[in-house]
Amino acid sequence: MAKLTSYHGLTALVTGASSGIGRLLALRLAREGARVALVARRADLLEQLAAEIATAGGEALALPCDVSDRAQVFAAAQRALERFGAVDLLVNNAGYGHHRRFLDWDVEDMERIMRVNYLGTLYWTKALLPQMVERKRGWMVFMASLAGRVGVPEESAYVASKFALVGLSEALSIELEDDGVHVLTVCPAIVRTEFFDDEALARMPPVSRRNMLAPEVLVDAVIAALAQGKHQITVPGRFAMAYLVKAVAPGFMRRNVKRTTLDAMAKEEER
Repeated sequence: MAKLTSYHGLTALVTGASSGIGRLLALRLAREGARVALVARRADLLEQLAAEIATAGGEALALPCDVSDRAQVFAAAQRALERFGAVDLLVNNAGYGHHRRFLDWDVEDMERIMRVNYLGTLYWTKALLPQMVERKRGWMVFMASLAGRVGVPEESAYVASKFALVGLSEALSIELEDDGVHVLTVCPAIVRTEFFDDEALARMPPVSRRNMLAPEVLVDAVIAALAQGKHQITVPGRFAMAYLVKAVAPGFMRRNVKRTTLDAMAKEEER
């Protein structure tokens, strides 16, 4: 049951589906044969995506919803279940962040990041997990981040939300194993999408800009990991070495993170 190799006859729900990774994942799942429920705040973009999927012969339902609002999430989940009868795959993808010093970061925005990135995921999981457990069948994807495993300066609020997300998904992965529900945690490096505006790109360390990942690569990695029944992946895979370095040589890891982020940015500003 852990390995998901065919999507025909299944229903998937993707949050953050109006753009970027979520949009590409929704299109890929529809091409693979899944019915797709599309969740995001921007109703017009969701309707456009649903129409694109329908034109290609698929089936999609647009569910405008602010994932940080618990009532909206549970109402949207109910509409998805009424339409499709069940949701087999939940992709918790919605999220956002900024590159800012903690001292310069507005508290309201920091709270909003936690509500969207962590609580939004918690709400959707709570809304759809019971029917998966009842049927002893389901898959959940948690779109975390490399920043959910390694603390990065000038991303403190985002890092905190992703650390929380990784902890939640790792615990659920074990807790639900005997209930027929498989959990995949995805920790990508920086992905090249509209998620990063001009402000973020200006504050991004050079090493991060050089290693930005094409979103199509991430989508392929998620589909492959589900087919293989994996519980956690880091994309690109070579970045997972950072976890080992952090565990066995934390001082070295700390100095390297500072050198490649704060120190590198300072040198750029001096030029």
